[in-house]
Amino acid sequence: MIRPLARTVRDRVFEHLPLRAAIELEYLMYHRRVPNLDRPRGFNEKIMRRKLVDRDPRMPRLSDKILAKEYVAKVLGDEWIIPNIWTGAALPPRPERNWPIPYVLKASHGSGWNFFVRSPQEQNWDAMEKQAAHWMRTTHAVGAREWLYSEIQPRLLVEPFLGAGEVAPADYKFLVFGGRTAYIQVDLGRLQTHRQLFYDVHWTRQPFTYVCPWTDEEAPPPQSLDRMIEAANRLAADFPFVRVDLYEVDGRPLFGEMTFYPNSGRFAFHPESAELELGRLWPD
Repeated sequence: MIRPLARTVRDRVFEHLPLRAAIELEYLMYHRRVPNLDRPRGFNEKIMRRKLVDRDPRMPRLSDKILAKEYVAKVLGDEWIIPNIWTGAALPPRPERNWPIPYVLKASHGSGWNFFVRSPQEQNWDAMEKQAAHWMRTTHAVGAREWLYSEIQPRLLVEPFLGAGEVAPADYKFLVFGGRTAYIQVDLGRLQTHRQLFYDVHWTRQPFTYVCPWTDEEAPPPQSLDRMIEAANRLAADFPFVRVDLYEVDGRPLFGEMTFYPNSGRFAFHPESAELELGRLWPD
């Protein structure tokens, strides 16, 4: 893979390019070829096509980490929701931050923007304030050219940390095409040694990789797998593709987030046949 430009330089370049040129350049930088945005075939080409043309007004609401919970509670029920400990447009004064440890500070309008406080030693107010301020003046709509984030009101939220000790819970990411789950991506050890495994709906291991290298490790299916698949299909109904992220805690399934541009289309599946198969599953 070609090493991308430093983020600040890249963002300055992309910000002044026409949208199509910026997306073509981004794909070229990461995949070493020019995408076919008019007739995309591969999975990541279709993500890039979505960034170029898809302006479905439902996508911002379902990507907003605060508003999405309201939608999920309406569709699936309150028991699927990780409760908010606090929400706001700016961090409250320090004496008011009496949030129970462990917890996670997040931004409602971004992806992967998390500040973990799993022990009193990690509760660094200076670092947290600096991170939150950066989030509030940043958007994926510029550098990654992900339109929907320009439509989300920037806010902060605090949730309880669901992991055990310093280990985050397994993250089950359901790849749903045309309202039907095709594969489940299992992310393990995201805060230590990140591993990824892929299964079909029958929990048969799949022979491809994505962001992480191959591992022979196996993951047992979640106890609530059938409920998770049904929930992911319901949440993703009427969309050609959505990734629905779920957790399981003590056998109870919980909603994480919905993602319309996984990794912004920058990481390919390997072998290429898997990239093309996922693109084939994505309805035109």
